[in-house]
Amino acid sequence: MIAAVKEKSSIWLPVTLMLAFALTRVPGVLPLNFSAAYALVFCAGVYLPGRLAWWLPLTTLLVSDLALNAYYQWVRHIDAFHLTQLANYGVYALIIWLGRRFQPSWSFPRLLGGGLLGAILFYLFTNTASWWFNPFGNPEYTHTFLGWLTALTKGTAGYAQTWEFFHNTLLSGGLFTGLFVGAMKLVESSESAREKEQENEPVAEPEGSGEPRPSGAADEAEAKAT
Repeated sequence: MIAAVKEKSSIWLPVTLMLAFALTRVPGVLPLNFSAAYALVFCAGVYLPGRLAWWLPLTTLLVSDLALNAYYQWVRHIDAFHLTQLANYGVYALIIWLGRRFQPSWSFPRLLGGGLLGAILFYLFTNTASWWFNPFGNPEYTHTFLGWLTALTKGTAGYAQTWEFFHNTLLSGGLFTGLFVGAMKLVESSESAREKEQENEPVAEPEGSGEPRPSGAADEAEAKAT
């Protein structure tokens, strides 16, 4: 029974994570740079076993990215794909690796901190890639320390400042990590309570068994039978 519950939980977790993430990627559902991706890959590293922790979230991200690129290309007529987007997958893999360093049994604040660290890494690495490769030819992104600092804080003219994006990145990373980890803690608590209940259940006696008759009663019954 316990093994069956754990097996169902192991199936339920990745399915729920992927469905929740797919819904958040629908255009217009979340604000700009407010994404569950950082929490998804971190929690996949923490909770999913073996290779599943790598190929399932990365495949989900790739498929959803292709769908989004097609939507913006053919419906919105916006060229949304750039080679710097490939750098995101290197950061996703790094965050999965980070999640593998954490244990599911660790405390909620510690796991939440790991999710926040993953969001910070994503912000730093992706903005550094945008500054270095500069696919849009932004004049502010000179290959100097000042240009890198501009990419991390102010960004390019005509758009919201990148520190505002960082606010959304950090907030969404913490929020979704908290939701995922909180859900897993509830599942673990429920399974633990169920295991204790089963351990404390009295063992039913086989049918037909009863209290042994006193030896005197047994002798009297045998005497009547003869």
